[in-house]
Amino acid sequence: MKLAKKAAALALALCLWLPTAAMAATFTDAHGNVVTLDDSLEAYSAVVLSGAEDAARQGETNLGDLWTDALRWFAVSGKINDYFEEDDVAAGNDSLDADGAHTVALWNGGNLRADIPEGKFGAESLAQVLPYPNKVAVVYMTGARLAEALEAASQALPYTPETAAACASFMQASGLRYTVDTAQAYDAGEAYGDHWFTANSLGRVAISEVNGQPFDADAVYAVITSNANFNGMDSSYAFKAAAGENEKSTVTTAAVRDVVWQYIAECLGNVIGQEYAAPQGRISIQ
Repeated sequence: MKLAKKAAALALALCLWLPTAAMAATFTDAHGNVVTLDDSLEAYSAVVLSGAEDAARQGETNLGDLWTDALRWFAVSGKINDYFEEDDVAAGNDSLDADGAHTVALWNGGNLRADIPEGKFGAESLAQVLPYPNKVAVVYMTGARLAEALEAASQALPYTPETAAACASFMQASGLRYTVDTAQAYDAGEAYGDHWFTANSLGRVAISEVNGQPFDADAVYAVITSNANFNGMDSSYAFKAAAGENEKSTVTTAAVRDVVWQYIAECLGNVIGQEYAAPQGRISIQ
């Protein structure tokens, strides 16, 4: 009897222990997809990276700087070349068609949803920041089209509770500096989506430099962003138009959250330090 009880107790213990040991953490994204998280990922942040309470819709944030730096690094380093779709590769589109001086990254503030806290954090923190299954995309566009894209993206600024939804399109940036003059009215054209309008003319946004060089309206820039912006989400009609005009523009197979993790691990040594303590002065809202 004692042996039977011991055997039963051992079996129960195994039943309780085995699923727990084998079970990885999961996250249900904003599209209802259950994502298995890599529990081995761990990093440390010496600062709070701001994404909660619409922070990235209101102006440049340190989280926006980190996020866009990761995307630009992914492209300029050449790592993006391993993630082009088979059809692209077969057609000869198997690498980024721009040098570092002509590569920038843009990321809409509406897709930065939570803070990364000071201290240790893991994969779940990034999933909370970006609860969407976004892929990395590259859109080739002229400087003139890039200026239009930023003009449209900034149309609802300054941020207020009433403009919060429309300010989701505001772009965090890496590789360029720009100013938004909110004292000048946005020249709204046709309605686009629920909250936005196309730009009849430009004037609110001025790009001062691209990777330390003068902005060139005639040059072609590689803009690293998400598949959502590639497809025209929010105010991104200029992205969609530019993608249609250049056949090398494409959506890769790289998951954005994975790319951000790569950047934190390989470039920052899994430690986000004082270089991201505050926004780096890339965007001025006047």
